[in-house]
Amino acid sequence: MDANPILAETIRGNWVENRHRGAYVVVDASGKIIAQAGDIERAIFPRSAIKSMQALPIFAREAEGKFHHSDEELALACASHHGEEAHVATASGLLARLGLSAADLECGAHLPTNPAAREALRAQGAEPSPLHNNCSGKHAGMLSVALAMGVPTSGYVGREHQVQQEVRAAVETVIGETLSEDRCGTDGCSIPTYAAPLRAFALGFARMSTGEGLPPNLARAAHRLFDAATKHPHLVAGTGHADTLIMGAFAGRVMQKIGAEGVQCGAIRDKGWGYALKCDDGHMAASQAMLAGLLIKIADPDAAQSRVLEQFARQPIKSVRGAQVGELVSRV
Repeated sequence: MDANPILAETIRGNWVENRHRGAYVVVDASGKIIAQAGDIERAIFPRSAIKSMQALPIFAREAEGKFHHSDEELALACASHHGEEAHVATASGLLARLGLSAADLECGAHLPTNPAAREALRAQGAEPSPLHNNCSGKHAGMLSVALAMGVPTSGYVGREHQVQQEVRAAVETVIGETLSEDRCGTDGCSIPTYAAPLRAFALGFARMSTGEGLPPNLARAAHRLFDAATKHPHLVAGTGHADTLIMGAFAGRVMQKIGAEGVQCGAIRDKGWGYALKCDDGHMAASQAMLAGLLIKIADPDAAQSRVLEQFARQPIKSVRGAQVGELVSRV
């Protein structure tokens, strides 16, 4: 099989230091391919890029109706957040309304991703809790599903738990693929992650963007989740992050979500297109360069939107003294 094309390069001085290969695909809700590069049928783990799909059971199991999730809480369910004050407060507020606490989250604890939030926690002499985990919003949403279903909340991250069975079924419906136990792993936040073709995840985002090919209840749920995420982009990531800046700049037109190991997925909502991208070596900054280059080509950015994308399409590399010594550039 031929190698995937080079979609980003790291240049130091006048020489290419690293070449980053990858694949991407853009499709409409019928599955028609709009643009592609590389092997789009190779199965990948989508990781956190499909949190919006994993949040669909909040609606399918009527947790949203029972617990009245706010738009902010729905945005956080789609998030890989940075542990800033707004993120922690939103997750904590939902848990309190559910009659639960951070102790019920099974995602584990880590320091906030945001440097200022980390320093604030250290200044307080406090330890990070599961609320600071970048997946706490997703997990709080899953706990609401367990309560709505009337099943135990303990062990909700397990592959055989009813909540994860609901998540798996929702993702299968959206992407049009059976998720196989032969291609299953465990995500960093302890829930199952299933590999499927890159093309299938792009199709899933196109379907969620348009509602086409989905049962009416899931189509409505997808619209609500995308509206919530694009309305509150800070809650989906955090200060300075590409997802937050891109969705903020496009003001509802683009749904964008990062996944670990160089995955990027999203939708150009007004075109009804979904996209999925994977950087082969998992380099996150390179995947953001690839993403920016792709969006410059397909999203019809205006001048302000182009400026946001360009800062990721051409990322400066600086010495310890602050001099620019190279750059990471998109080759999409």
